[in-house]
Amino acid sequence: MPIIPRMMKKFDNDVSNLKKGLQPDNLSYWYDKIIKETIEMAPPWLQDKIKVKQDPILTMKFNLDISKRAVRYFMLAVDENLDEMPYSTRLYFLKVEEIMSAEMDKSLV
Repeated sequence: MPIIPRMMKKFDNDVSNLKKGLQPDNLSYWYDKIIKETIEMAPPWLQDKIKVKQDPILTMKFNLDISKRAVRYFMLAVDENLDEMPYSTRLYFLKVEEIMSAEMDKSLV
């Protein structure tokens, strides 16, 4: 196969993989996995304070309802799963962690 069509095919595959990583179903899968692991790590008295809900209309929007005391467990679960995630999903959850860290810092001031 000539080099140009091969490069175009690779580029097309790369873009397709990036898009798949941000599909609502994919994000939902990872949120479910991370929330499950967070609940397993958290002490029993915090487990009912860890929830995520996907918006039924804006399917890429997730409402993370989590106690400040449970954020640490959530971040641990995200960090443990980053290597398994598609690249774009990994970037998404790194941004979620960044936002959560900023919110936690605000509450300390």
